[in-house]
Amino acid sequence: MEVSVIRSSSQAKISKTELGCRDLRFCFGKSNDKNKIFSRKPNSVCFDSQISRFRKAGLRFTLKAVHSDPILESKSPATSKSLDRLRLFVGLPLDAVSDGNSVNHARAIGAGLKALKLLGVEGVELPVWWGVVENEMGKYDWSGYLAVAEMVQKAGLKLHVSLCFHASSQPRIPLPKWVTKIGESQSSIFFADRSGQHYQQCLSLAVDDLAVLDGKTPVQVYQGFCESFKSTFSPFMGSTITGISMGLGPDGELRYPSHHKPAKSGTITGVGEFQCYDTNMLNLLKQYAEANGNPLWGLGGPHDAPTYDQAPNSNSFFKDHGGSWESPYGGFFLSWYSSELLSHGNRLLSLASSIFGDTEVNVYGKVPLMHSWYKTRAHPSELTAGFYNTASRNGYEAVAEMFARNSCKIILPGMDLSDEHQPHDALSSPESLLAQIRTTCNKHRVEVAGQNLASGAPGGLEQIKKNMLGENPIDLFTYQRMGAHFFSPEHFPSFTEFVRSLSQPELHPDDLPSDEAEATESVQTSSDPNIHLQTA
Repeated sequence: MEVSVIRSSSQAKISKTELGCRDLRFCFGKSNDKNKIFSRKPNSVCFDSQISRFRKAGLRFTLKAVHSDPILESKSPATSKSLDRLRLFVGLPLDAVSDGNSVNHARAIGAGLKALKLLGVEGVELPVWWGVVENEMGKYDWSGYLAVAEMVQKAGLKLHVSLCFHASSQPRIPLPKWVTKIGESQSSIFFADRSGQHYQQCLSLAVDDLAVLDGKTPVQVYQGFCESFKSTFSPFMGSTITGISMGLGPDGELRYPSHHKPAKSGTITGVGEFQCYDTNMLNLLKQYAEANGNPLWGLGGPHDAPTYDQAPNSNSFFKDHGGSWESPYGGFFLSWYSSELLSHGNRLLSLASSIFGDTEVNVYGKVPLMHSWYKTRAHPSELTAGFYNTASRNGYEAVAEMFARNSCKIILPGMDLSDEHQPHDALSSPESLLAQIRTTCNKHRVEVAGQNLASGAPGGLEQIKKNMLGENPIDLFTYQRMGAHFFSPEHFPSFTEFVRSLSQPELHPDDLPSDEAEATESVQTSSDPNIHLQTA
């Protein structure tokens, strides 16, 4: 399928983009949830409302046949060195498979896979949910995910699998029902904040080695899940499936759920809250305090820390000068809090490495980019999330060492964020934090993969390109995420141009084709019908 976006001479020109599809007209419809794709008719995935939006924009569809080669295969001398290592993936919808193990929007996803293949994308990322697969303890239903893997294989794409041991709010994908039932009577299996409110979208790391799940520990349950996955998907391992991300916490990331309460409308993201108040975390804190000769320090977390949506200076713990974080107690607590997170990460990554180490897949873990308040000395958003990183201490040294020890790679989200587009009062610097983590990883020879935050950040595609093709090109980039917005006329032409720019050098204006030449350019055709998009 060819999608050519051609504008008049008074408008900025977007180069022709080649995609692919056989005997299937499709577009992705408007939805309140950008992660969802919808299908209507048995032999089509098309929406009147979306087509009308094309018409209003002065665009029309015509069927045209085309033979196309992947864009990324045409490497220029100017960029081939960087692209030798670059692998570009696109995330599938979060609910590609959900309750009942049925594949949602299967026809739309199938058409999208063909489009991505001809665009030159190497593969797709598939979220695999604990709550979908293991509805009964020790009984696994992989049927929906096997169907998607077969679709990806048939499309000639690679597959990166994200094992999700957490829940999702939107779209709603809960933890396994039997785990939720245990939590109803044993709330201490979940994290708790200072007010006693529990975060029920993942298990507390304090129960990793406690037999709280019907006589088994969470680590044993995760092990059974991973071993079943490996056995079931063995025909795909190393050929179609090239990478596996191990879920490490909230949203799959290695962190505490310190920012799970959204900021109030119009306000800046607060510092978050320490998540150390469930019974099992408090027991660990008490043991640590007693072992260090300060039993009174083990009674709870900092009493002078702000709440979720407050700024650092609203209380004394995170103040830049004279804050409790620099006191002996502050050092004691932050060391314990961060070490528990690292121990949790080590347990799960060593588990994943031991299970998948004899396959040809790479194992990854995701580390968040907690960039709010980075320009303060305390870095409070990182501290509450579990990273003891301050203006005078590199908290990512221990993180990189842990990943290196387990021969795992790090995924860093937020590579679409730039400092210039952050609220001034948030004292944020995603670029500086990203540079710090990447430098630390490079020191410990830990390869870095990237993601965007799917936030539509201004200048996001250019920022991604800058991070992908800089001095230290990344191993893998996953663009989030396929859905109605991804294939919309507001987004997809820009993404297409972004992909093309990765494989082509910047041209001087004199080298660019004229609008007339662009409009009249002919394309070799085949017998397959495809969609041709041009101005009316």
